[in-house]
Amino acid sequence: MPGENKLYAVEYLITVVKEDIPSLPVSARTIIKKAIEERLMIDPIGFGKPLRYSLKGHRRIRISNYRVVYRIDTAKHIVIIIAIKHRKDIYENF
Repeated sequence: MPGENKLYAVEYLITVVKEDIPSLPVSARTIIKKAIEERLMIDPIGFGKPLRYSLKGHRRIRISNYRVVYRIDTAKHIVIIIAIKHRKDIYENF
């Protein structure tokens, strides 16, 4: 099928860039970046788990002790990263 191999573009909310990423340990940044490139850009629906309740419409992937919460704009083929935090902190602000 045409367009089947099209990668998703990844966009980050400004809070993720200014707060979440700088607060991550360097070792975690590397594996999270790799997971975003290898999983979310390729198949964000297949790799992610849908969230419920107040986060309905969002998905998450688990990377070690961290979680990446995101939304998918299927029409534009974009993954929007909402938050990247440690698993104990990720759901506090939603």
